[in-house]
Amino acid sequence: MNIIKKNLTTAGNYAVAFLKWLFISAVTGLTAGGVGILFSKGLEAVNNLRNDRPEIILGLPVAGVIIVFIYKISKFDDKGTNLILSAARGKDQVPFRMAPLIFASTLLTHLTGGSAGREGAALQLGGSVAGLLSRCFKLSDNDRRIIIMCGMSAGFSAVFGTPLAAAVFALEVAIVGSMQYAALLPCMVSALIASSFARLAGCHAEHFEITQSVDFSIKSAMLIAVLGVLCALVGMLFSGSLHMSAKWIKKLLPNPYIRIVVGSAVIILLTVVLKTTAYNGAGVNLIEASFAGEAPKIAFLLKIIFTVITLGVGFKGGEIVPTLCIGATFGCLFGTLIGFAPSLCAAVGMVSVFCAVTNAPLASLVLGFELFGFENMEFLFIGIALSFALSGNGGLYHGQGNKYKFSFSQEE
Repeated sequence: MNIIKKNLTTAGNYAVAFLKWLFISAVTGLTAGGVGILFSKGLEAVNNLRNDRPEIILGLPVAGVIIVFIYKISKFDDKGTNLILSAARGKDQVPFRMAPLIFASTLLTHLTGGSAGREGAALQLGGSVAGLLSRCFKLSDNDRRIIIMCGMSAGFSAVFGTPLAAAVFALEVAIVGSMQYAALLPCMVSALIASSFARLAGCHAEHFEITQSVDFSIKSAMLIAVLGVLCALVGMLFSGSLHMSAKWIKKLLPNPYIRIVVGSAVIILLTVVLKTTAYNGAGVNLIEASFAGEAPKIAFLLKIIFTVITLGVGFKGGEIVPTLCIGATFGCLFGTLIGFAPSLCAAVGMVSVFCAVTNAPLASLVLGFELFGFENMEFLFIGIALSFALSGNGGLYHGQGNKYKFSFSQEE
């Protein structure tokens, strides 16, 4: 009788916890997803305006000064996505003022032609909104970690339209080599609700078509393996350049106003010299060109340079879409040079470089499935596995915990 009573009590506790998190994750998905929709619509509007009026890039220094000013007066020590990841591990709390700051500053960056993404900013928006909800719900420290991951999932999903990858990314990225399984159901609910909400609001999910089908063979697998190894190097180049340049630029130009104005001038000069605006903004145009096999040969290097300068001097935005762009253009180059399916190589390069800089192989694989379908899953798997294993213990985010990734030693 006591055993039955104990089992019923346990079942009741699980049912209460399930209903509690079903409600919290649904509210988080709607709230963070709603903010993500507004953000996505705002980005669409400013990018259209910049494309129609390319001369607006001359306002980049003014936008930079405004960004520095609003962060100064808000007295916010901006750690970007690293703060969200730290909060997901229970190390920090996320102030709500982070949301309007990253929202406004990212729109300004995109409007005037800075090279930055949107998903990283969406992670910050979702995490900030979730932080506010955690205080409204008076959650414990452990529950606050879970709701932060729900907010990350919802923000990413609403902006990019890949709910499964968004949920897995939030579970995987906070601690390298460790999945936060307790947050699996809440993150999935938040991501799916945010994605559905975004579709109802007219936001379209990203999808890219691999136009060249290749049979799986030893030869094709070996070629993709080489690409995976090279993607690890490209990922390390990009993340290392971002971190080193930010330190070097701050040391060279300690005044943030001067720093961002000088960086703006360099971006404008590069744009004029290259006679193209392809490297301004997130880089979706270059990704599309890569899948058509038409990306410029040095596009991945130029995108690295533009993004490193933009983020290094103090402009705001995410790193994820520029990372995808760098991977896709590099993959296209690799396929073109060796005469092997540039479109397929663009897909493999896209997710492999993403894996190298985020240390999130499962999320990278799921992202590939959602973006390209399942037809070429073997090639995606090979590229991601090698890129993850060989890309070292660095990455975009210093806020990730447990940098242990790969070792030939069996000792703990």
